[in-house]
Amino acid sequence: MKKMWGTIEFLKKNLAWSILSFMIMGILAGALFNVKGLKVFIMPLTFLMVYPMMVTLKINELFEKGGEKANVLALIINFLIIPFIALGIGKIFFRDSPLLIVGLLLAALLPTSGMTISWTGFANGNMHTAIKMTVIGLIVGSIATPIYIKLLVGQTMNIPLISVTKQIILIVFLPMLFGYITQKLLIKKFGEKKFNKDIKQKFPVLSTIGVLGIVFVAMALKSKTIISNPSILIKGLIPIFILYVINYTISTFIGKMFLDRDNAIALIYGTVMRNLSIALAIAMSVFGKNGSEIALIIALSYVVQVKSAVWYIKVVNIIFSEEKTLKRA
Repeated sequence: MKKMWGTIEFLKKNLAWSILSFMIMGILAGALFNVKGLKVFIMPLTFLMVYPMMVTLKINELFEKGGEKANVLALIINFLIIPFIALGIGKIFFRDSPLLIVGLLLAALLPTSGMTISWTGFANGNMHTAIKMTVIGLIVGSIATPIYIKLLVGQTMNIPLISVTKQIILIVFLPMLFGYITQKLLIKKFGEKKFNKDIKQKFPVLSTIGVLGIVFVAMALKSKTIISNPSILIKGLIPIFILYVINYTISTFIGKMFLDRDNAIALIYGTVMRNLSIALAIAMSVFGKNGSEIALIIALSYVVQVKSAVWYIKVVNIIFSEEKTLKRA
């Protein structure tokens, strides 16, 4: 058991390479075997992917003061700028593939994840602002996503608005409720100190199993298309890379203009790190047989997102010089 847990933690720490490996294994499995039966694992894996991260979500942070300016700026970037940039990039690169545009939009419409908090911490940013941003981004993104998708791509393909809304309730708000109850029960039983020190860290590891499982299933179901047209992978990576570069540039510029260093770092990781787990869950649970094509873009986004976070942290202290920090927030 300890060895298995160690293996999963290793996969989580090397998530970009883990995602790539499970993508390749899924493609091979789909080429060699009949994988239609894997569809039954979509919902269990979705729950396993989303519920654990909800257990660690600090909803109470919403009601604490601090980071208001950074959160307003994050909402503007996340819902008034990036979705429309993603749509424009999608229309340029995926003109004849509306499902790939939906995949790029899903990746752009669901901001913040546990990675927002983690990378803000690694860069010595404002953790309180990052946590608050994560909760707000998750709630607003989940409510806005069905409406945005319907308005932005509803003219080119049929978007089941009611179905998307129902699935978001099932895969976001229901796990959020269960996660909150679980968190309270664990704190009551073990105490807040033990929960934060020993227990909380286990849940994101469980979420990794769900992520890798969903990626494997999505690639297995899409295997024959990918093998017959492998260029689709490069075709997908280029616009994703461009979107992330633009996102980092905009967020860094706004952070430097309006915020102090610590809040600016929270803003950057709160607007660039997308909740790809929930995007993946929506793709696979809402869009049926088309879900695996949408999931392809989201799975590739994982690779770019993790790698870009590593690259950015190496230059963050150059961009935000401590000596020139002006406390504005």
